[in-house]
Amino acid sequence: MTVYQKRRALVAKALKAAGGGIAILPTAPESPRNRDSDFPYRHDSYLFYLTGFSEPDSWLAIDSSGKTTLFCRPKDLEREIWDGIRLGPKAAVAGLNVDAAFSVDELDAKMPLLLSNQQAVWFPFATHRGLETQVDGWLGKVRARIRFGAECPQSQHDLCKLLDEMRLIKDVHEIAILRRAGAISAGAHVRAMQTSSSMLRKPPKSAGYLVPREYHLEAELLHEFRRHGSQYPAYTSIVAAGANACILHYRADTAELKAGDLCLIDAGCELDGYASDITRTFPANGKFTPAQRTLYDIVLAAQEAAIKVTKPGKRFTDPHDAATRVLVQGMLDVGLLDKKKHGSVDDVLLSGAYRQFYMHRTGHWMGMDVHDCGDYTEPGSKPRPERDPLGEMVMKKPPRILRAGMVLTIEPGIYVRPAKGVPKEFWNIGIRIEDDALVTAKGCELMTRGVPVKADEIEALMC
Repeated sequence: MTVYQKRRALVAKALKAAGGGIAILPTAPESPRNRDSDFPYRHDSYLFYLTGFSEPDSWLAIDSSGKTTLFCRPKDLEREIWDGIRLGPKAAVAGLNVDAAFSVDELDAKMPLLLSNQQAVWFPFATHRGLETQVDGWLGKVRARIRFGAECPQSQHDLCKLLDEMRLIKDVHEIAILRRAGAISAGAHVRAMQTSSSMLRKPPKSAGYLVPREYHLEAELLHEFRRHGSQYPAYTSIVAAGANACILHYRADTAELKAGDLCLIDAGCELDGYASDITRTFPANGKFTPAQRTLYDIVLAAQEAAIKVTKPGKRFTDPHDAATRVLVQGMLDVGLLDKKKHGSVDDVLLSGAYRQFYMHRTGHWMGMDVHDCGDYTEPGSKPRPERDPLGEMVMKKPPRILRAGMVLTIEPGIYVRPAKGVPKEFWNIGIRIEDDALVTAKGCELMTRGVPVKADEIEALMC
């Protein structure tokens, strides 16, 4: 069995355990960019996870007996001249190891027949616009055949819940791709760092001199991604020079890279349907100032603390808690937070005063999507009372227990905007350090350390 057949078999087994039924899954639609062109097409992650098939206008059905049916675009020689070769239904049976395949033009005729006499229908809720209406239409056709002996599914279930649990634990096939994606992205960050310092070493008005800007480094990232086989960036690259690094979702623009400023790059490639996600912060000219180095070392120490607790048996929130404690201690030590006003580390953690400089979580699941699917609370656990960030009591489930095969990012940061009471030497410094961690049997493997992370190593690379 192929890896995709094994996954489909697991879906069928889960459907059977739930009392029987059929799962229906569409891929993503094409999206127009303007009147005569589309955005680059990107398939739906769920359908790709079960088939490895990336053509648009595709649907998959799996029933509890294990039978799989694919709908895809028909062969069309004229359209293939313009848009590329299609697999077609005839070749799909052997090519994708499905039991049956039909033209997507037959979807509305065939789907009611597949739904007939099924106990339940499973499809992804709230992910594809109009899908619920489409399913209702097919069920209406099944009900119209009740007098002829057909039975209509009695319940509807969210297929995402089932698939999310499967996708949360990566298999060896996925891990191999994630490692490769991480290596490509690390190489791109190295290239961007070296380009930055190289451009700033050239004296103005010299031959080949360009005013170095954020988009120059973005171009180096994209070039390195593509030349190693990556199909796309996993997300819009952040290349933030100087004060722009304090804007969390900043996009590479025209800002100039200046000696004495930091540059924050948050960028990763997508390879064969799987993402990578790396952030590095470095001095544009290759040399940290004392203030920059002070904050950088705090963030790196926070990441190292988070890495130590990223292992099986720990909770998803443990890396965040470990990193935040180190960050808070650093903020108090260097005067970002006034000890007389804010008190001890525990006082700051309780009050949330650190959020002025650190306002996001330390990680997220990663895989086919850069912010991958999967619950962040432990399945089957009972809610317990807990205070939310505003101090209100809420009922929350315990955080997810980490298990081998999970992949998450570890990305602490500090972002200092000009403000009263904040030491001026730290103003407009934004620092984030991010790596992709595979939870292993005894700890975690950082799959993105092909790019330096220690300040001395970054300076050596850029000299």
